[in-house]
Amino acid sequence: MSFASGPWAKLPISLRAIVAGLLIALPAANVWPLLLLKLGTPFAAIAEAMFLALYIWWAAGQGPPRASQISRANAFRRGALSAGQWLWGIVAALCFAVTIHASIVVLFRFVPFPVAEFRQGYDFSFIPTPRLRWLAVVISATSAGICEETGFRGYMQRPMELSHGAPLAILISSLFFTVLHLTKGWALAGMVPIIFGAGILLGLLALSSGSLIPCMIGHTIMDVGLFGYWWTGIAGEFTLRPIGETGVDRAFVMACVATCAMLTLTLLAIWRLRSLRQNV
Repeated sequence: MSFASGPWAKLPISLRAIVAGLLIALPAANVWPLLLLKLGTPFAAIAEAMFLALYIWWAAGQGPPRASQISRANAFRRGALSAGQWLWGIVAALCFAVTIHASIVVLFRFVPFPVAEFRQGYDFSFIPTPRLRWLAVVISATSAGICEETGFRGYMQRPMELSHGAPLAILISSLFFTVLHLTKGWALAGMVPIIFGAGILLGLLALSSGSLIPCMIGHTIMDVGLFGYWWTGIAGEFTLRPIGETGVDRAFVMACVATCAMLTLTLLAIWRLRSLRQNV
């Protein structure tokens, strides 16, 4: 956010971008947990869908104040995607999500999977049925994907791209993205490079596509897996033991190959998106 005059406009652009990104991402991402606890899953899901629609409408440059409409639209990276950009954006989003999950599997073949730490703060047992738990998982993932991408890859990264260049902008937004998640119980030492790497890939995806939509899709798909499998166990339990106990087995090799292959495809799709954008 930026305003034409006043104390806010006198702050350095990088500081404005960091503050705006955090303010746009964090409060909005925490609306859903409050709704879920107060209203119950079905009504909370309806209320959250309405909130997210209004959130996107405003963050994309609509509504008051008029003085910040253009800057909000620019920060949101509002613009139409071509058919080719949609295709490669979805490919990048899917491959990104698989890359992150495969890398987590690789991590927990080197060290034991700490179930208690990963489940801390993610108890969905109060939700009465499996179907409603899955609804809560999907809404949780969608809320995080939309709000965090708007804040970090939009309002934080975009202004710094224009003022300080893309490499520094992606680095700073990824650092703050990582620091934010260090407050979680599952943010163990081995998870830090995965979180930071996810931030870098999402930053490159936003830059190359010129849109937050592929980032939101990839982030949401990633979080559906995180909420449904790693954080709640609704989708099943991770039971593989570290290779220090089992030796290098087929499952470990497949996880390593999947991580490398999906990362390569993600970067290829990002490169293709960049080429398409440059040819527009």
